[in-house]
Order: sequence, then structure tokens, then C-alpha cells
Amino acid sequence: MIKLLLDGKSLTIEDIFNVARAQGKSIEVSIAPDALIRMKASRQYVFDIVDKGDAVYGINTGFGALSSRHIKKDDLAELQVNLIRSHCTGVGSPFSREITRAIMLLRANCLTSGYSGVNPEIVQLLIDFLNEDITPVVPEKGSVGASGDLAPLSHIALALIGEGEVIYDEKKVSSDFAISEINKIPAILGPKDGLALINGTAVMAALGSLAYHEAKYAMKLADITTAITLDGVAGTLRAYDIKISQLKPHQGQLDVCRNFEKLMKDSAIANSHAGCGKVQDPYSLRCVPQVHGACRQTLRHAKEVLDVEINAVTDNPLIFVEQQEVISGGNFHGEAIAMVMDYMAIGLAELCDISERRIEKMMNPTFSELPAFLVKDSGLNSGLMIAHVTAAALTSENKYLCHPASVDSVPTSTDKEDHVSMGVTAGRKLHEVLFNVKNCMAIELLCNTQALEFQRPKKSSVAIEEVHKLIRKHVPPIDCDRVFYKDIENIFKLVDNFEIVKTVEAKIGDLL
Repeated sequence: MIKLLLDGKSLTIEDIFNVARAQGKSIEVSIAPDALIRMKASRQYVFDIVDKGDAVYGINTGFGALSSRHIKKDDLAELQVNLIRSHCTGVGSPFSREITRAIMLLRANCLTSGYSGVNPEIVQLLIDFLNEDITPVVPEKGSVGASGDLAPLSHIALALIGEGEVIYDEKKVSSDFAISEINKIPAILGPKDGLALINGTAVMAALGSLAYHEAKYAMKLADITTAITLDGVAGTLRAYDIKISQLKPHQGQLDVCRNFEKLMKDSAIANSHAGCGKVQDPYSLRCVPQVHGACRQTLRHAKEVLDVEINAVTDNPLIFVEQQEVISGGNFHGEAIAMVMDYMAIGLAELCDISERRIEKMMNPTFSELPAFLVKDSGLNSGLMIAHVTAAALTSENKYLCHPASVDSVPTSTDKEDHVSMGVTAGRKLHEVLFNVKNCMAIELLCNTQALEFQRPKKSSVAIEEVHKLIRKHVPPIDCDRVFYKDIENIFKLVDNFEIVKTVEAKIGDLL
């Protein structure tokens, strides 16, 4: 059972990942007692404003370009419901269950900070959705990444008021049905409730956080995969000597060298040709510390930004109870996270780029001195020729996906919202790049474990032999042509659930 207290200031990326992937009713998220006190005080201040009758944006006015319209007290509940209904304009395929759960968690965490004036009972219902495994159907397209992720968050809010669609008990049902099944009632919106639910960066932050968590494993896996390829083609370890990197001491580069010290320790294959005439390998093998190291550094910056964003108050307007103020600002703007997701996509894409080059080297007998396309009887058998083509296609696709979304902006709302971040677009592209990277590395693992077969009876290092053994449980050696997409799928599953990295770390300790 995962237990998590939300207080608006201590959520971690690991928490987000764990709640997002939790199965069934295996979690218990709740509001921290001190957070609940802050939320109630903030809520009372909203009511005080309503009673005074002063026009305050987001509480008793219209929204966006209609902010100058003062709304009568009797119409405030209808105002909030109309806001949610009108803003449900998302299109496209729904976000995955994991991404939607991360979005809900992040929105709930933000609202527990006590600066939004939202009814705590509505936040509790949002948390009930998480605990009871109710997942709103949220189209993935429709946010421009400023004034909050309005459209996607509105689809979640629509579910809370009983008018949306959700996945419950593995079926798509109306949200009012799912709410009744857990013995709750739909949310009744009051002043500011609707705006508080939808005005924030939760969608962008969810996309960035989940991608970052997976990217950490992808960086480690890239080192593991390269180490296997290096022994598969009997490459030299000289370029990984840490003395070289100490003269160019980027932290990521040093980390890669230290990983290779552990990964390649006591490799009989590497030791068997330590004194051979091979002085330099191609860059895709020789410059791995420099390239993988630079890729790692995109994650360092991403974590710095995400750690702030996931505990930030991104609502508007903000309620400062102690100062008796309501202030409109721009914390809903996703520029910081949009830019860092574009940057992270570049770092991940480079893992794919260099992986594809290593795959090509294994296909090419001129360099590898292995059978062409890693299969006996080449000609009669095509071997892994087209597996390499798939890797090339994935690599090429990443190149256009890495065009930054954050440099674009389309003014909306009669030019009041005249600069936006396109952060959700950046996040969606980032996840597509990540998917391509994982598949490309799965293909490299299909190739390099086959290359090791041609190095027998010599053995590689302890770590590499463990990976070889794990993959052989799911993918047999290649003796002749067969349907290879199933092999790629099987290895992809081992990549996707982090099993390869965990197997290595269980044997040799944590990688950097």
C-alpha cells in the first residue's frame, strides 16, 4: 500500500511515478492536516469577498477577455459550471491512465497549498478518484501551455461534477455512475472552484515528471547497451579510461566512465584483445562518455526545474490570507517546464542517434568481423538488416520531434493571452521521443546479444552476462530468419519495466 500525504510542498517525482503506475486500489493519498487548515482559511476568504461584493477576478467576474464583467452573487455557481463545460474542448486520443493519474495528483497537490480558495471537499473527491482507481477520459490535445492547461484539466473537472467520462473497473462509464459506485456525490462548484481546478501546469508537469523518471533509467540502459555492443564487436576500452575524462571533467562524462568500470570489470572478451592493434573505434563507440555524459546533463537541469514546478502554486488569482489580498499573476505559464522538456527530448534523442550508429557497425562485417547482419548463411538469410532500418526510421523521426515547441506562440482570447509556452506539445513530443529511444535500444540489445554469440566461448563481464541470460529467457539466439518484431517487443518490455537496469544493479551495485 502506497501512502502519501499531500501538503503542496513536499511531493517528489518518485511519488508521482509511483501513484501514476499504482494498480487497483493499492494507494492511499490524503490531505495533510496542516494543509487542510490552510485550505479552509483560504476558502473562507473567498466567501468574505463574495459577501462584500467587490469585483475580484476569478471569483465574481468573467474569465480571460471577459474579466471586466462583474457576475451577480446568485450566478456564481452557474459561472463556475459554465466555465468547466465551455472549456472541455480537447481533441485526440486520451492520455494514458498513468499520465492522467499523474495530472490529478499534481493538481491536488497544488490545491492543498492553500492559495487557491477551493472547496477542500472537491479536492478530496479528486483524491478519491486516485484512491478508487477512477480515471477521467482526457483528450491529449488542446492546451497551449499558458493560462493553465485549461482544456485537459476541464475534462477532469467535468468528471468531478458528474458530467464527464471515466474509466472505472476497466470500462468507460459516465462519471456520475462511478462516483455513486464509491458512495460519493458529484462536486458542487462554488465561487472560484472551477477556475482553481483548471488553471495550472499540472498536465505539463505530469508529462515532464514521468518522462524524467523513465529517462533516468534510459541513461543507465544506454551505458549497459553500449557495453554489450563493445564486447559484441570486440571494441577497445581505452577511450573509457577515466584519466581522459578527468581532463574534461563534465559530471555526466565522469559518471559514464565510472559506470563502464563496473560494467566491463573482468570481461574475458575485453581482456582477450587488450594488446591487439585496434587503437581507435568509430565515434559511436569511442565518444560514448562525451555523448552519453552530455545527455545526462539535460536530466540534471530537468530535475532542477521539475522539483520546483511540482510543488509550485500555479493557480490564478492567488489568495494570500494573511495579507488579506487576492493577486492576479502568471504562475500558470509553463515556459520553464516547456523549455526543459524540449531540452530533455534532445538529450534522449541523442541516445537513439548514437545507438543507431552502433547497430550499423554490428551489421557491417567490414568493421565488426562478424557475419553480415549477424546471421549465418547471409544471403539465404537477411538477418537483422531491417531491424537496423527500423532503428534508422526511429532516429530520423526523433529529429523532427526535437524541433522545440517552446519557441512557438499563438495568441488567444482576443489577444489578452498573447504569449504561451506550448508546454503540453513539448511534453507529448518528449514522450514520443522516449518511446522511440526505448525501441531503438531494444533493437540494439537484440543485435548485441546476438553478436555475443559469435564471441563464444569467451565470456563477457558478470553484468553483461546477466543481461544476456535475461534476454535469452525471452529471445532465443538467431540461427535463421524469423519474425523479429516479436523479439523486439519482448525486449522492449524488459526495457519499459526497467528490468534490465535492475538486474544489472542487483549484480554490481547502483549505476550513476
